Formats: sequence, structure tokens, C-alpha cells
Amino acid sequence: MDLQDKVVVITGGGQGLGRQMALRLAAKGAKLALVDLNQEKLDETVGLVAEAGSEAKSYIANVAEEAQVENTFAQIADDFGRIDGLVNNAGITRDGLFIKAKDGQVVQKMSLQSWQQVIDVNLTGVFLCAREAAVQMIEKGTKGVIINISSISRSGNMGQTNYTAAKAGVANMAVTWAKELSRYGIRVGAIAPGFIETDMTAGMKPEALEKVCSVIPMKRLGLPDEIAHSVEYILENDYFTGRVIECDGGLRI
Repeated sequence: MDLQDKVVVITGGGQGLGRQMALRLAAKGAKLALVDLNQEKLDETVGLVAEAGSEAKSYIANVAEEAQVENTFAQIADDFGRIDGLVNNAGITRDGLFIKAKDGQVVQKMSLQSWQQVIDVNLTGVFLCAREAAVQMIEKGTKGVIINISSISRSGNMGQTNYTAAKAGVANMAVTWAKELSRYGIRVGAIAPGFIETDMTAGMKPEALEKVCSVIPMKRLGLPDEIAHSVEYILENDYFTGRVIECDGGLRI
């Protein structure tokens, strides 16, 4: 796919990885539809995209709410005339041990609320956004691309039962959709980042950060633009579908 004038939707596009994806794609001439819950952050990113010489519009929507997702994607298609790509980037964490016990007594367990909140946004939200993007692509005859952002944690990580379940799910949904949607000319892929320089890692204690970096073969955190580069690659490579790019500096957890 030649990105010039193509319309790409990015969920969680107001900040962090989503913002960097928007800026990288804008530099290639793509038009961006940015979906988030923070209007202030969205406005900042829209402004940065304009500075990069491209066009972006912002949309407030909770990706876990079906009606909001349906309405948002219909509005994006009306505003831009088409949808060529989707990056399912929005996500949250609610970390905690599955069961915590002391001296044979359970003192804490992961709440259903913590489980459900992550599943709703990170798994159901991805399902809803991809479904509506595919609807628009098929009805408008667009040979588009859908990208799910998974995680190195999809293989299992302590304290992240909810997150690992969701991230394993979005990776495998990408494989399933690639098989189902190929008949319509739609490609689907996923990216599983490792530890990346974001607001979340910036809040880590220096000693904890040093410990994390020590077990990464590349001996550093990944850069947001390195994940954005992976997004660009999947969008542009017309033979890529049904696979997961692991961009993690060689780390295995």
C-alpha cells in the first residue's frame, strides 16, 4: 500500500505509541483519524500531524462500547470518504496477581472488575473496531489493512492474567481475520512490542528499569518510533498478512 493520501484510523491515537504512529504515517502522506478519550491529547496530536504536513481529525469514543464504535467508524468513513487502514492500539492495564496468599491464607485475588475492564478495552475493543473497519472497507471496495497491537506478554507474564489473555487473543484474532478477510483484499497483522519507552516505563524506579534492560539482549528499551516503523512496514508490504511481528529487542519472558 502506498500511504500517500490513504486514510488510517489509530485508536489510542492521542498520545504515546499512537501519537508516534500518527506522526510517522503522516510523514509518508497518510491522513489520520485519531480515536481516543482525551480531547486535549487528541488536539495536540492533530496539531503535530498538521506540522508534519498532513491532515488528521479527532474522534472521542470508548472502544469497548459497541454503539460508539459503530457510529465513530461510520463518521470517519463519511468524513474521509474511505478507510484504508486501522491500527488497534488503544489499551489499558490493571495489573495484579491472580491469587496472593500468606501463610496458607488467601489475602488478595484479582477482582472480576480488573479482569473485565482489561478484556473490555484490550480484547472486545479490538474486535469491535476491526469489525467496523472491515465493514467500511468491504462496502466501499477498499483493499485495506488491519493491525492489532499485541504484546510480548501474550506468552504469559506474572501479575498480568487479564492483559496476557487479551494480548494473546488479539494476536490470534489477527491470524483468523487474515484468513477470513483475504477474499475481500483485506490484510491483517499484529505487532507484539517488548518494553518500550512510554509514560508507563518512565514511571518505573531506576533500579527496576535497570533490571529490565539487563535481560533484554539489546540492553535497552525500544523506542516508540521503532514500533511505528513496524506499523509502516505492515501497511506498505502487500504480501504481509496473518503474522505477528515481535519487536522486543530479543527478549523472551
